[in-house]
Amino acid sequence: MDHRRKRELTFVTVGFIFLLSGVEYAVILPTVWRYLQTLGAAPYFLGLGLSAFSLSGLLSGPVFGHWSDRTRTTKNIVLLANIFEIVGNFMYFMGFSKWLLLSSRLVAGVGAGAGSSIFGFLAWSTAPEDRATVFAAVMACRQAGLLIGPAFNVFLRLCDFRLGPFVVNKYTSPGLFMCAMWVLLQILVVFMYWDVPPPDPGSQDMDMGEVGDEVKPLVPAAEAPDSCYGTVNEQPEVRVTPDDEIVKLLREEVVVLLTAQFITLFNQTALETMVTPLTQRYFGFGELENSVMYCLCGVEVIGGFLLVRWLSRRVSDRVVLAAGLLICSIACAWCLIFVASPKGAFAWQLGQFIVGVFLQLLGLPFVAVSQVSLFSKVTSEKTQGFSQGVRRSVGGLATILGPLWAGGLTGNLYVMLGLMMGLLVMMAFSYDRLVEPCVVQHADSSEED
Repeated sequence: MDHRRKRELTFVTVGFIFLLSGVEYAVILPTVWRYLQTLGAAPYFLGLGLSAFSLSGLLSGPVFGHWSDRTRTTKNIVLLANIFEIVGNFMYFMGFSKWLLLSSRLVAGVGAGAGSSIFGFLAWSTAPEDRATVFAAVMACRQAGLLIGPAFNVFLRLCDFRLGPFVVNKYTSPGLFMCAMWVLLQILVVFMYWDVPPPDPGSQDMDMGEVGDEVKPLVPAAEAPDSCYGTVNEQPEVRVTPDDEIVKLLREEVVVLLTAQFITLFNQTALETMVTPLTQRYFGFGELENSVMYCLCGVEVIGGFLLVRWLSRRVSDRVVLAAGLLICSIACAWCLIFVASPKGAFAWQLGQFIVGVFLQLLGLPFVAVSQVSLFSKVTSEKTQGFSQGVRRSVGGLATILGPLWAGGLTGNLYVMLGLMMGLLVMMAFSYDRLVEPCVVQHADSSEED
């Protein structure tokens, strides 16, 4: 099999990995609240359960990323991560106690840490001008999983039988289903995933932007102002170590992007956590209604990623980021005014809720794609796995704090949503750091390309 064919199959497998991560989220989230209730868990356990997955992913992400940077391989990392997913979802299926369920999400979350290695691989393998498009496609795969997941729940909710000592019902069946799906994916990775090296310089698959010194940023600093988001002023070094990269991660433009990552994911996960209790309290939604709602949300987000994919070829990443932050700010303002304390007839309350969720989801693809694309361009190529691990860890911290904040304050949404709005205002004051004038460096001929 030639190099191009292996590369294509590897990218297809990466798409399936993200697809399945979305399916897992969409299958488990609509039922985990009721599942915990059957195990006698207090309301705050909902936040703990959702945060546990992010906590282990936060810790494993930089480790997997550093591993991939040192070895320049990702297949073994993905295979190991899938084992954690398989074991974690089987523990979720067993469901003997609330503590086992909590532990199951911790174990499965370790597998999610492999995403940092995969993002690093994508950054190594794509030209800077194509990166936003590639990232949008990968993220759309996850959203497609979020769309497909609720459809599986329609059938899983009908399960009612025993499998040896285990009970298979609408609450435990998602764990068994996802365990089987990750086993199938493990087989797919074995036969369709290769640690293919980047294309050789000068080949038709290789963009000139990918040729340069080991420490050269993925986007040269001497480009036109429209495409410059930050620069590294140091002279080229012989080798980039994780310690060097940590120092570079403290640059202003990088800090701003990490802040955007934290804020948007904090807002998103806090709202997601409170959605299920809200729909149960105000609209009487059960598992079926929540699954349909998440399915419709998936359609919207996929449409958003397709829109961003189209826009990324026509406008700069920072313009996309600004548009996303504006939409998210409007969404938080709407939720603070209308969703925190809904009033009026049932139809009016439902309409207010739908608009708030629609606006929040609309802004997500804009911010998600633009900040990860920008981040890959202002950090060094040779430590992309570690850098992406740090970025995902910041996001993991947000997804831990978001559910905990929302889970403890579902009865006081003004406090929760007010904090979200404050965070977005802080982000607006810091946004100007993304448009610093480019610094002309001592450039060689390859950088001028």
